[in-house]
Amino acid sequence: MDLDALVAIDMHAHAEVSAKGGASLSAELDAAAGAYFKAEHRHPTLPEIAAYYRERSMACVVFTVDAESATGTPPVPNEEIAEAAAENPDVIIPFAGVDPFKGKAAVRQIRRLVEEFGVKGFKFHPNIQAFHPNDRMAYPLYEAIEDAGAIAVFHTGQTGIGAGAPGGGGIRLKYSNPMDVDDVAADFPGMRIVLAHPSFPWQDEALAVATHKPNVHIDLSGWSPKYFPPQLVRYANSLLQDKVLFGSDYPLLTPDRWLADFAGLPLKDEVRPKILKENAARLLGLTTT
Repeated sequence: MDLDALVAIDMHAHAEVSAKGGASLSAELDAAAGAYFKAEHRHPTLPEIAAYYRERSMACVVFTVDAESATGTPPVPNEEIAEAAAENPDVIIPFAGVDPFKGKAAVRQIRRLVEEFGVKGFKFHPNIQAFHPNDRMAYPLYEAIEDAGAIAVFHTGQTGIGAGAPGGGGIRLKYSNPMDVDDVAADFPGMRIVLAHPSFPWQDEALAVATHKPNVHIDLSGWSPKYFPPQLVRYANSLLQDKVLFGSDYPLLTPDRWLADFAGLPLKDEVRPKILKENAARLLGLTTT
């Protein structure tokens, strides 16, 4: 990966369909998310994702969400993402989704994906997976992630998944308070953590956790920057300028739209490249500076 040639590193892109056409969400949840984000090209294949980012001189972290225990829908195979990354190492950085309810099988999966497939991190979506991140049930998974030197990404705040569907599609918002992740950060100080998204309605909690815990970062995905809470912009421009990361939430929100709106934020000139690329490159181990 030629870092100098990259405009940005997108820390948050989803693989939503497998090579065999299977989707990672039920039809109801998938339709609700598409309507909520007004997304157009909703289901790009992994080769299409690679081409999309290559055209823009960007790299991207790609993952799926494994919520099979809670939803009954199997995820896009993590191996497919890792194989796509191996075929497109200039643009795709492989992360994976693991189901905390799968216990020892999930722990074995984490170790295998890191050792055999070079996976760099793991995505948890507490709302869809229906668990509190500080539930001790998940601690063996975190131990495996920490031991592997990998990264844990936690969805935080409201989710567009199920939004507008009757009963929110059964998705409960209570699971995504970033204060739950504060416990995880305290108990696993060697595990690098990313709080995904502006954490509405818990933005202040997310900022508190990220300023208090050295191992916690924030990605800015899932929202157009013009809607960012003012305190998030203020902290990104000051105390957290080395810990805030560009993320789009592609394909639900495109990097084109995100970057266009990001240009309008009142940020220092020296902070912009940190958010767009430098912080991610350091977190991912692509550079030491």
